[in-house]
Amino acid sequence: MSKYVITYDIGTTGIKTCLIEIDESMRILGSATAGYNLYVDEETGVKGGSEQEADEWWGAMCCTTREIFEKVPTVSKEQIEGISFCSAMQGLVLVDKEGNCIRRPMTYMDQRATEELKEGIAHGLQVAGADVTKLLKCLKYTGAAPLSVKDPVWKYKWVEAHEPENFKKIYKWLDIKEYLICRASGEFVMTTDSAFATLIYDTRKGHEGWCKPLCSMFNVNTDHLAEIKPCTEKVGEITEKAAKELGLAAGTAVYGGGGDASLIGVGAGAVEVGDTHIYSGTSGWVGTVVEKQVVDTSTMMAAIVGADPESYNYFGELETSNKCVGWVKDHLALDEIGVFLKRYGNAIDSLEQVELNMYDYLEEVIERANPGSDGVVFTPWLHGNRCPFEDPNAAGIFFNIKLDTGKTELIRAVVEGVCFHMRWFLECQDKKVSTSKAVRFCGGGALGEATCQILADILQREIVVVESPQNIGAVGAAACIAVGMGIIPSMKDVKKHIPVKTTYQPNPANKEVYDRNYKVFKNLYKCNKENFAILNG
Repeated sequence: MSKYVITYDIGTTGIKTCLIEIDESMRILGSATAGYNLYVDEETGVKGGSEQEADEWWGAMCCTTREIFEKVPTVSKEQIEGISFCSAMQGLVLVDKEGNCIRRPMTYMDQRATEELKEGIAHGLQVAGADVTKLLKCLKYTGAAPLSVKDPVWKYKWVEAHEPENFKKIYKWLDIKEYLICRASGEFVMTTDSAFATLIYDTRKGHEGWCKPLCSMFNVNTDHLAEIKPCTEKVGEITEKAAKELGLAAGTAVYGGGGDASLIGVGAGAVEVGDTHIYSGTSGWVGTVVEKQVVDTSTMMAAIVGADPESYNYFGELETSNKCVGWVKDHLALDEIGVFLKRYGNAIDSLEQVELNMYDYLEEVIERANPGSDGVVFTPWLHGNRCPFEDPNAAGIFFNIKLDTGKTELIRAVVEGVCFHMRWFLECQDKKVSTSKAVRFCGGGALGEATCQILADILQREIVVVESPQNIGAVGAAACIAVGMGIIPSMKDVKKHIPVKTTYQPNPANKEVYDRNYKVFKNLYKCNKENFAILNG
């Protein structure tokens, strides 16, 4: 018998709410989207700041939930078995005892805490930019280390140093979805993957939980840390107040869900050991399922805790992936958008349809350029970079522009640049683990056939795409409910419920030009590191 659930995919700039039917497969019956603001740099009052308004998250969650029932009137709120979440990770949401935000939440992109990072872990004899004693201690307990300015513990320490009055008001330190869980149910919890993402979580077998030695080393108040729950567990029920605002039934089960890095691979069906997936949304990454923890401090990669307690995700992140294509849309392809709207505008009746059709149109533009973009190479570091090198000063480059370079070459070079970075991730991962020959590609970037083929050609690997690749975070969140309710036995069984839509084979004829451009791509950071520091440091 079918079960109906609602899941919330909470991204950097908007939320997608999905009503999903769970049966032999997980089928999206309807979806609704709403955006919210991202406040950066001068809007936050500090260089490197990246913040959002919690009320805007909640407002988007409420309006999209109500819209879902308008779109799918055959399902009532009383039929909803539970709600779950997939959200961006490594945010810092500080709340008081009533669950109210003490200050505007910081997102994963926030990189203001450079001094706190230096003070906390970068003094003394260094390895990979960290004090060797502290680094070894972190690796002993967590299998990873907070080596990035964007890691939440440094944001927490920044508030302590710069906003002492706010720091005194803290009751709990939450992440984004945990705040929404609290607002919906009144419960203060953190799922296992979110707890790990703080990098003060003990991963040793038999010792799982908040790590007191690391909390002591970084001077974190353990009273601020929430109770840890599995991703698949029911963590509470929707309160009367939240039910009225959401348009759901009071008492509806609230499940922990997971972060995007945990659940997007699940939604794509990359759940067995050795499965590799590539995600290209606002940010992007390469993740491979592994049996045990692996870390490579030289490339800023580590095996992170995910939704499945029996495995880990070996993970490398790019801060701006398909966001680069959004930048093209907003700044480089304005005249192309005018042509697109003139051609298709009257036939479009929703924002999501505009996005889908715009991707199709940009794909037509990309296909006009030759593979390799006639030698133009783009670096997708529009908000610094995290892996395989950490540098908040890194930025985008169009390299090798000539008089005969056209806009089509520039647009294609942006897509190729993102794919080159994913190849770099795969090469780094292959030094430590075995990645899969067939890679599952997901996120908004996987909507375009030309992009999928470019990725296959650059990687020289088979690229597999599932149905609605832009919605797989919501599907992963539904999998948490399905496993929690016992409908699906385990996370490893989720793949059976996610059929493959399309497979792309690499074109050997394009290998030579992409190998040439990729060599240049990797050289560009090495050759411009000092220049980035001069301009952006």
